[in-house]
Amino acid sequence: MNSSTSSSERLSAEAKPAAGMRWQRFIRVSLTAGGLLLAAFFVSAILIDPYDSGRSPLSLKQGVRPQGPRTAAASRGRDPAFSGAIFGNSHIQLVKPDLLKTLTGIPFVSLIAPATGPKETLVLIDWYLRHRQEPAKALVISVDHTWCTPDPAMPVSKPFPFWLFSRNFAEYLFGLMRYDIVEELPRRIRYEITNAPDRARPDGYWDYEAGYVGLGYVEKPELRRRLLERQDMSGGNETGPFPAATALAALLEAESKGAPVVLVRPPLHITALPAPGSPEGRAEAACRAAFQALADERPATKLVDLRRDTPLIREPSNFFDHSHYRQIVAREVENSIAVALTSLR
Repeated sequence: MNSSTSSSERLSAEAKPAAGMRWQRFIRVSLTAGGLLLAAFFVSAILIDPYDSGRSPLSLKQGVRPQGPRTAAASRGRDPAFSGAIFGNSHIQLVKPDLLKTLTGIPFVSLIAPATGPKETLVLIDWYLRHRQEPAKALVISVDHTWCTPDPAMPVSKPFPFWLFSRNFAEYLFGLMRYDIVEELPRRIRYEITNAPDRARPDGYWDYEAGYVGLGYVEKPELRRRLLERQDMSGGNETGPFPAATALAALLEAESKGAPVVLVRPPLHITALPAPGSPEGRAEAACRAAFQALADERPATKLVDLRRDTPLIREPSNFFDHSHYRQIVAREVENSIAVALTSLR
């Protein structure tokens, strides 16, 4: 009995190290396999360049599949076909690059991104300028109320892929390690291997009218009534500072000293224009003065202020909401930009 018990104990004691070694080998193999898979994914992401950022050593197809403007801008902003660019958010989204080309002779790309502010726009301007083989012929920059912030951090309201446009290659590489890229890689591969793939519009134009109509902004009485209510879109900054204006001036000085620049204060419905002398009116005037000073101090720069009372902005049918106008207003914005650019030549 004692002999049998001792034998079992010895076998059990010998089995424990063996089992432990098997688990160690399993963990090592699993970690090695995981590391290899991760490395393969990482290398594939660099080579396939899912958003056509130009960082791949391979010769890939130009452009990207249809997608949101935040990521498509990496490809569009590098396209040498466009010597002019439009920057901002949905408040300048309806400005048509092809019509601006007709009016000015300059081929434009729209690098707008809805629901963005100055911080994102400055990144896109930087991306566009540093990918020019020849100096840009025109920059059109929308400076709405988000540019009036006194906060030097210039807060971001919606996610934005800063890593995609980063000057720091390590930051770009780190940005590739995300689930979005896992989803995008097979789409990019299909784009590459398809003879005539569906491509995102090269000039970036995106008409939002159908979306607003579909949401009832033309027919729903409650939405039409809301447009007639007063709304403050002054930015609320009466005394400054205006760090977005300072940052824009510094970027243009560093990257594009001679390029003609048109700063556009996009139109609002009359119910969003503040009364002169009110706190909102003082904030409106202070912000305008900051960008007027930028235009006055920088050569070949003009401020086009469309935040003013005209018959066009008094007509409710010309707007979906206080800051999103319709095509008839967009034509006026385009004409004003073209006149400003012509005056700068």
